[in-house]
Amino acid sequence: MPDSSADVLTPEEALLARARRGDRDALEELLRGHWPVAFRVARRLLGRDDDAQDAVQDAMLKLVVHWGEFDGRCGFRTWLLRIVTNAALDLGRKRGRQERFAGGSFEVDEPATEEDPLKELKRQDLRRALDDALAQLSPTIRATFVLFAEAGLSYKEVAEALGVPTGTVMSRLYYARVVLKTVPGLQDFDKS
Repeated sequence: MPDSSADVLTPEEALLARARRGDRDALEELLRGHWPVAFRVARRLLGRDDDAQDAVQDAMLKLVVHWGEFDGRCGFRTWLLRIVTNAALDLGRKRGRQERFAGGSFEVDEPATEEDPLKELKRQDLRRALDDALAQLSPTIRATFVLFAEAGLSYKEVAEALGVPTGTVMSRLYYARVVLKTVPGLQDFDKS
């Protein structure tokens, strides 16, 4: 008896199939579903919410304009994050990566929660330390690390997104880990 599970598409695969047939609503739903990870990647690359928002909007517009060029050789998420990464790096080159302290005001990620404000403050401290550490990395090393750690892409997917060999991804991640371990607050960081 044939395996019918091979014919079943995941919800994302079904949306992707519809979008490839020209269904704009399906494409819009795909983009909405991937907006959070796209924003997180851009935010880590650029250091500011406003810049990240601009980069993601630019990337989404480029994706829609060049939708016909998506050939499916890599996953949709990988392709999207490649576009987001390039848009963020382009914007970063234009504006310069902004640090978290701008004009004497501090940009807060999220307010402390009522459940455990101390835990939330510690988490915010760790995020600030990570942002400071990421600012020390070159744009290519930072992009590699962010795609791996923040977006959760595999080595192969990061390589596809950045257009580099997998070995390059591995060496960039090694270098990023070495740098991140020297930053106060991140000494215990070791995520393989």
